[in-house]
Amino acid sequence: MIDEATAPSARTGGATRFGARLRSAMGERSPLCVGIDPHAATLRAWGLPRNEAGLTAFGAVLVDAAVGRAAAVKPQVAFFEVAGAAGYRALEATVRRARDAGLLVIADAKRGDIGSTGDDYAAAWLDPSSPLASDALTVSPYLGFGALAGTLDVAAAAGAGVFVLAATSNPEGRVLQTAVMQEGARSGSSVAAGIVLDVADENRRRAGEHTGGPGELGSVGLVIGATLDLADFGLRTDAVGSAPVLAPGFGAQGARIEDLRERFGAVADQVLVNESRGLLASGPDGVQDEVAARVDRIAAALA
Repeated sequence: MIDEATAPSARTGGATRFGARLRSAMGERSPLCVGIDPHAATLRAWGLPRNEAGLTAFGAVLVDAAVGRAAAVKPQVAFFEVAGAAGYRALEATVRRARDAGLLVIADAKRGDIGSTGDDYAAAWLDPSSPLASDALTVSPYLGFGALAGTLDVAAAAGAGVFVLAATSNPEGRVLQTAVMQEGARSGSSVAAGIVLDVADENRRRAGEHTGGPGELGSVGLVIGATLDLADFGLRTDAVGSAPVLAPGFGAQGARIEDLRERFGAVADQVLVNESRGLLASGPDGVQDEVAARVDRIAAALA
C-alpha cells in the first residue's frame, strides 16, 4: 500500500515539507534508513552481474525489505554510476520503486558546487520532474556553506530536503572538520561545529515559511558519523536544533544501535539510523529478517 504522506504526489508544488514527511515516516514506521549499496563484492556474493539487470534486482530486494519497516532508503549513487547509463537506468528504477511504495529516498550523491552548477545538481536530484527525483540529497559544504544557498532554495521549492556533511568517519576528514575557524561569524568553532550551527540557523530561518508543531523536523539535515565521539569534533547536541541527523556507520562499521541515546543524547529521536552492509550478510533471502531485527532493536534503544 502506498503511504500517501510520503508518496510522490504529496510533494507536488512543495505542498508537504520534507521534515514533516520524515518525522511522520519515522514515527509510523521506524527511524531506520536502509542503505542501498550494490558494491561489486556484494553483487558477486549474491550472484548478480554489475549491469542494469543486476543493479535493478539488488535495489528491488532492499526496497521491498524496507517497505512498511524503514522510514527511508539511501541509494549510494557511486555504485550505480560506475555502470554508466545502465547504472543510471537501474538507479531510476530503484528510486521509482521506493517512492511508489511510500518510502522516502535519500540520494547519497554528496553534491556541492557554486552558482548555476550547484543549482542544476540540486534540480537533477530534487526537482519533481527529474527522472532521478528523490526526497532528499546529501551535499558537501566544503566550498563554504553559503555556496549551498541555491541548492537549499531548489530543495525548499520542491518540498525536498538536504543532508549536509558535518562530521565523517574517514581519517582524512577529521583533520579538516576539527580545525578551528579563525575568522567570520563562527570564529573559535570547529569547522564541523560551524556547519551544525549554520544548518540550525537555516532551519530557524525557514521555519517562518510553514506552520510547525512540537517536535517537527527541519528540512535541512546533518550527516554525522555514528562511530564518532562528537566532543572530538567540537559538536554539541544542543546546537543541532530541529535538524534531522543521518548517521551512517551502524552495523559493519562498528556503531551499535544500543548506544544510540548515549551517542546522540537529547536528539536521539531525530537520528536516522543508517545501515547497509550489516543487512546483506545473510544474502537476498535474509534481508527482510535483518531489517525487521534492526527495527526492533531501534525501538528498544529509544524506549
